[in-house]
Amino acid sequence: MKHPDEILFYVGTYGPADQPSIHLCALNIKDGEMRRIGGTAGIGNPSYITLDSRQQVLYAVSEKGSGEAAAFSVDAETMELAPLGSRATEGADPCYVSVSQDGKHVLVSNYSGGNINAYPVNPDGSLGEMTSNVRHQGAGVRPDRQEGPHPHSINPEPGSEWIMVCDLGLDRIMLYRLEAGKLVLQREVSLPEGAGPRHLAFHPDGKRVYCINELNNTVTVFTYDAVAGTLKALQHVPTLPEHYVPGSDDTAADIHVSPCGRFLYASNRGYDSVALFHIDSETGLLTAADWQITGGRTPRNFAICQGWLLAANQGSDNITSFRIDAESGRLIPTGNELGISSPVCIAPVN
Repeated sequence: MKHPDEILFYVGTYGPADQPSIHLCALNIKDGEMRRIGGTAGIGNPSYITLDSRQQVLYAVSEKGSGEAAAFSVDAETMELAPLGSRATEGADPCYVSVSQDGKHVLVSNYSGGNINAYPVNPDGSLGEMTSNVRHQGAGVRPDRQEGPHPHSINPEPGSEWIMVCDLGLDRIMLYRLEAGKLVLQREVSLPEGAGPRHLAFHPDGKRVYCINELNNTVTVFTYDAVAGTLKALQHVPTLPEHYVPGSDDTAADIHVSPCGRFLYASNRGYDSVALFHIDSETGLLTAADWQITGGRTPRNFAICQGWLLAANQGSDNITSFRIDAESGRLIPTGNELGISSPVCIAPVN
């Protein structure tokens, strides 16, 4: 099934439950060609997916009015998925799922519901009954997008007990800790009004956190103290080039730091591109270096895979591959694309 020169990855989509909506695919690391191996049905709109640290269980959210979080066992030989059941999120449109650092809890954020959840992980990887359901309160300055709370991601910080939640509706990053299965709020960090914080990326050195802000198309650079759990904003950088005049459909989406810690990438919808920033090794500050058109529309999510970047273009039903130049960080288009209906999340298999 898997060739020696291939990397496997799963793709979450906006697809109906009666059709394959999570796809298993492969990337050829010699030329960037991709292929679809198989798919899994039984879950509608799995818009965000993640694997546990042992690559034995895949967790997905079902983004719909009555949200659900689901677990699937991963076959060690074929990498096929088998359902392990699901749990209600008691909130609408869950859009992010993660696993706590100790692997004992699965965490979910519900965009429209305005709430976040924690579930214990059973020995077989399935989800136990919900142990925490926290609903945010308040609103932001934009009535069209910030009429209420909209937690967009829930991010366990590598190597610590801190859990950071980006709330797009409140312009805040909320810092939680898990205490006996309960998500307990410790402090809040404010972003500029109308920023719309969406996703986070952690620098490998553990001293910097980068936040992509959906509504004002910026990246905010924070210094981070993992002991105290404090974030201090240092810089706000546009994700769009100076010459570009943004329209109403221009929103920032995903963000990742390269494993080497030298490059940061951020995706733009509308301009349909991935921005490259160079990271100063001393300060962590960003310098814009390049913008690469993704070869599709609405790159909601992308992933870095062993020197490659894969962009999920939701609006054009395709995934495109790029080689990452090791010296400059620039993305080199391969010309290869994989047709997948409404791809919105890529989870590489390590």
